[in-house]
Formats: sequence, structure tokens, C-alpha cells
Amino acid sequence: MITEKQVLDACCGGKHWWFDKNDPDMFGLDIRSMPKGSISLQPNWCVEPDLIGSYCDIPFDNETFSLIVWDIPHKLKEDKGLITTKYGHLGSNWAKDTAEGFQECWRVLKPNSTLIFKWCDLDVKVSEMLNLFPVMPKVGTMTKKGVNNTYFLVFFKGESNA
Repeated sequence: MITEKQVLDACCGGKHWWFDKNDPDMFGLDIRSMPKGSISLQPNWCVEPDLIGSYCDIPFDNETFSLIVWDIPHKLKEDKGLITTKYGHLGSNWAKDTAEGFQECWRVLKPNSTLIFKWCDLDVKVSEMLNLFPVMPKVGTMTKKGVNNTYFLVFFKGESNA
């Protein structure tokens, strides 16, 4: 698949990261679509990816994107709560799927480019998550959110780790 866009949101969901949810540089990928009105308290919330597909099998050529943002679901089990409705759940194959997802994101990331990964340790510690990845982040942040931590981890694909 070919695109002119330089940024991949590999698990776009409701595009919560985006100041402009229709940013012309962004290509949104998600495994689901949900119409406006799916959340009654947020009637304009929806999931409208450019393409329905999995981050475990990204349908782009190697080295397509200059920036990838990857905010996977933080919960393992499905429930009827707001967090699961908005973000989905990982399921029992979470470790395999996450490792494959990282490899796919890395594959479609151009050299000298950046992957930003967001993780909240609701069900899996960040150390367990990082053990799934073949490279360590260059920088990152951690912010307290109740009893859980939200991590923003920045990976840089330089010439030496391409």
C-alpha cells in the first residue's frame, strides 16, 4: 500500500492524541470502527480509521513513515466499562501481539525517525512491556494517574538500529 502521509497512528481509536483529528499528515489504522453516539456522555466520540487493520500486520512497505504513534489498549480483559469501550482490550495473546506490533511498527518506520509508545500499567507492568521490544526507548516520561502510571516512551530508529 502506498500513502503520501508521513505519520502513522497504528492504533488510532478515537484519535485522542490529536489536536486535529483530521490532520492531513496522519494515517489512522485500527482494528475497529465505532459510530458517533457509541458513548452517550460523549456523543461526538467515534472510531473512524483510514483503514481497518491490525498493527500486527501493517499493510505498508518497509520504511514508509517518519513518525509513528502507538497507543495500544491498556487492559487485558474485555468488560463493559468506558476505558474498554474507548480503547479496546488486548486479550490473552497480548504479549505475542504486542511484540509483533512493535516489529511491524519498526519495519514501516524510516531510518532516523521516531516511534512514540504510550503505556499505562493497568494490567501489565511497563518493565514487562519493555522486555517484549528488541530496542530500548531513548527517552520517556512517567506521570502519576491514581495508582497507575502512564508512560510515554520515545524510540529512535537510527542508522545503527535500523
